[in-house]
Amino acid sequence: MYALGIIIILAIAFLFMAVKVLNEYERAVIFRLGRIIDHKGPGIIFLIPVVDRMVRVSLRTVTMDVPPQDVITKDNVSIKVNAVIYFRVMDPTKAVIEIENYLYGTSQLAQTTLRSVCGQSELDELLASREKVNLQLQEILDRHTDPWGVKVSMVELKYIDLPQEMQRAIAKQAEAERERRAKIINAEGEFQAAAKLSEAAVIIAKEPVALQLRFLQTLVEVAAEKNSTTVFPVPIDLFEPFLRKFKEKDET
Repeated sequence: MYALGIIIILAIAFLFMAVKVLNEYERAVIFRLGRIIDHKGPGIIFLIPVVDRMVRVSLRTVTMDVPPQDVITKDNVSIKVNAVIYFRVMDPTKAVIEIENYLYGTSQLAQTTLRSVCGQSELDELLASREKVNLQLQEILDRHTDPWGVKVSMVELKYIDLPQEMQRAIAKQAEAERERRAKIINAEGEFQAAAKLSEAAVIIAKEPVALQLRFLQTLVEVAAEKNSTTVFPVPIDLFEPFLRKFKEKDET
């Protein structure tokens, strides 16, 4: 009876060591006596106890935050840059045998690549062309992690921390740019107004009555807006067309 109990315990231990269950997103890289066989999964897999050794590898996309890196840009500005990378294991076998720890290796490679790429760019380029810098980082990381069986799908710069004096300089530059645009818009308005006045002068020169009508319209507007009495000198030329018409009627 005692021997039967020992056998049952050994059988349970054997099954526990021999039978493994892998999730849909997991693969198992099998080593048999130190030599790699292949990766298996998902589902139930069977191992030879003591002889086989299994290494689990997740195939899910990993989101890794790259710590802030001190960078001196191409135009000698000291900044701190942070990023986030998205990658996943495409070949579990390479991820196990080609590198000791693919997570740590990808993290270190991302930090050095981030400093290198940002150091080769000017500050204005980093601020205005983030998509270009992101694509460049992704291409470099993906090329270097491909022998590890790792695919870098995306890299995003999270923030760029500027020194206080540089923030003030950028704020002054933005304010100066807004003032420049305002002056240009004002000048364009003055130019258009001058052009319209020139056209109006041509029309008035052809039709003197138009000037007289405009004068009368101005009198009406001033009388409507002001409660006080306003005295305007009225040129005699204003009444000349009317006097001429009266003379023509008298002659007829």
